[in-house]
Amino acid sequence: MNLWATKSVAALRAEAESTNERSLNRALGAMNLTMLGIGAIIGAGIFVLTGLAAALHAGPAVPLSFIVAAIACGLAGLCYAEMASTVPVAGSAYTYSYATMGEFVAWIIGWDLILEYAMGAATVGVGWSGYFVSFLDVLGLHIPAALTSAPLRWCSTADVTNAVAACASEGWNRTGSLFNLPAVLIVLIATTILVIGIRESAKVNNLIVILKLAVVVLFIIFGLQYVNPDNWKPFIPPNTGTFGEFGWSGVFRGAGLIFFAYIGFDAVSTAAQEAKNPQRDMPIGILGSLGICTVLYVLVSMTLTGVIRYDQLNVAHPVALAVERVSQLSWLRPFITLGAVLGLGSVVLVMLLGQSRVFYSMSRDGLMGPWAGKVHPRYRTPYLSTIYVGIIVAVITGTFPIQILGELVNIGTLLAFVLVCIGVWILRRKRPDLDRPFRTPLVPLVPILGVLACLGLMATLPGDTWLRLLVWLLIGFVVYFTYGRKHSVLQREREAQALRKSA
Repeated sequence: MNLWATKSVAALRAEAESTNERSLNRALGAMNLTMLGIGAIIGAGIFVLTGLAAALHAGPAVPLSFIVAAIACGLAGLCYAEMASTVPVAGSAYTYSYATMGEFVAWIIGWDLILEYAMGAATVGVGWSGYFVSFLDVLGLHIPAALTSAPLRWCSTADVTNAVAACASEGWNRTGSLFNLPAVLIVLIATTILVIGIRESAKVNNLIVILKLAVVVLFIIFGLQYVNPDNWKPFIPPNTGTFGEFGWSGVFRGAGLIFFAYIGFDAVSTAAQEAKNPQRDMPIGILGSLGICTVLYVLVSMTLTGVIRYDQLNVAHPVALAVERVSQLSWLRPFITLGAVLGLGSVVLVMLLGQSRVFYSMSRDGLMGPWAGKVHPRYRTPYLSTIYVGIIVAVITGTFPIQILGELVNIGTLLAFVLVCIGVWILRRKRPDLDRPFRTPLVPLVPILGVLACLGLMATLPGDTWLRLLVWLLIGFVVYFTYGRKHSVLQREREAQALRKSA
């Protein structure tokens, strides 16, 4: 068995263009793909993680954290755009790695993407719950506290020192809650929509994106009128800040945390096999959504930290809190909360879509069981993998806190970006003759800078996050060597070819 065997780009393209019982419905245009990216990007980054990054790491300098993360994402996004136009097949970084670095690396990144999208959907589900409960409060409805948060919380030394609620000791602590019911419900609703069909999912996402963009723009326009410049002083607080590390190290640590906010363009690439004209439309969707959202992120984070001091933003609904504190903006509270509820819901939708499409691709190659590749005869969606993933993510969402989930997503995403950047460089050298509708500029400089930027952000993440990633990858190795390698379609084809030659 050759662990480094690669799939030819011609074979991948043929699979994408074939029409059979396992083919997906090509229904997405450039606008749908761009809206899909915005739907995934505009969500937790603005409505949840901005407050956490400001309060715990970067202070008022959180816009710089967004810019740092955007630079890393932009470099990776250029590489994704070339790969998506050259290899327009479902599976994102998994498929690209299979074409450039071989089956074993493809398995590693596919297993990593499972972690990324599952934890991404779970993270946003938790954030959605916070805003949904806030929205119900506006309407005068209340869910028991025992059903609105995770039963477990991970507490750092700083949390214990600062007497953060439910942090009696370092490590895992019980919160007194049973489970996060609203978070579980949003995951199950998104799962149902995805099973019904990609066209229907895109329509729902497009409507939600329009609404939440309107809310974001309203917050920027009216919030900037009530900015207090004193809240930006000092712009980069010293490292002795009460709520955690600040200084330039805090800016970069904040970038590592909010990097999660940008993974929407990665999710766009998983839908390549459902795009009408992927060679043209995929780069537009990937780079267009990334550019639009970066501008909005910087403006929102500046407005947020100008309206309310950064050390008060360590909450699950920081934007809603900001408009509550300014009486003249109180009329925005229902709109902000509704926009967040809808917006975060669309992120959950896109994350679960990406997860099921990675399963679909791995099943197509024999590395996952046939169940993961089963396509619904009417809806033309990988319905079994969508349902199973939805159930598992719902359980995780209802049980674990947002901080742990978010860090797992970030390290998984960054690893995927590193391999895609390397893959572009390798494919340029191995197959310079390939048709590339979009070409990454300045190769190999851009891929190398992308790798260095992503590795740098990975280095800012805490050691226990690396340990969890290592444990996840070790489990993946066991699955691959006990099942995936034995059922690999590519390995079986190579064995059959070897037998024919020997005969």
